[in-house]
Amino acid sequence: MKITIISGSHRKHSESDRVGKFIENTFKKNHNLDINFFSLANNPLPFFDEEFWNAENENWQKVWSPIAKEFQTSDAFVIISPEWHGMVPAGLKNLFLLASPKEFGHKPALITSVSAGGSGAYPVSELRTSSYKNNRICYIPEHLIIRDCGNVLKSEQPANPTDEAIRNRIKFATNLLVEYAKAFKQIRESEVIDYKSFAFGM
Repeated sequence: MKITIISGSHRKHSESDRVGKFIENTFKKNHNLDINFFSLANNPLPFFDEEFWNAENENWQKVWSPIAKEFQTSDAFVIISPEWHGMVPAGLKNLFLLASPKEFGHKPALITSVSAGGSGAYPVSELRTSSYKNNRICYIPEHLIIRDCGNVLKSEQPANPTDEAIRNRIKFATNLLVEYAKAFKQIRESEVIDYKSFAFGM
């Protein structure tokens, strides 16, 4: 089984990357998985334009094809978003404009929001509302909100009860995602998916 962790922050050395690495290590401690870590640090993807659909556009093919191949061979995703001004970063939303059912279709994903303060719920709501329609990614009901991120997940052992609680929640959510991934594989292997007739979500 392969799980891709997508860190949606554009910033170098971001808290989203650090949280993502903690989640990666949690998977590795508890499961025998292939983990692909993809970070949008420095925003390596151009913004979507009509040339993306042009198969002869070598620039787009060069940028997107390696990423698409990793996503296509993934069974599940962890989508990590910082909360910037109460929003998901533009680069992460841009990624969902580029992705299709080939990459995300009928694959489970765990939303993880990262906040420096006590908020963090807005990215969860935004991703559930506007990032799944055409690419068919399937967010599981469980999600994570890493509040006060600068003071948690920074040491081998929990620093305080809050830190311990979020570590336990991460373990629970990642274990759950693995089980969703096993189940959703049966859906993708069935004959009920018809992207030819129903290319776009309603």
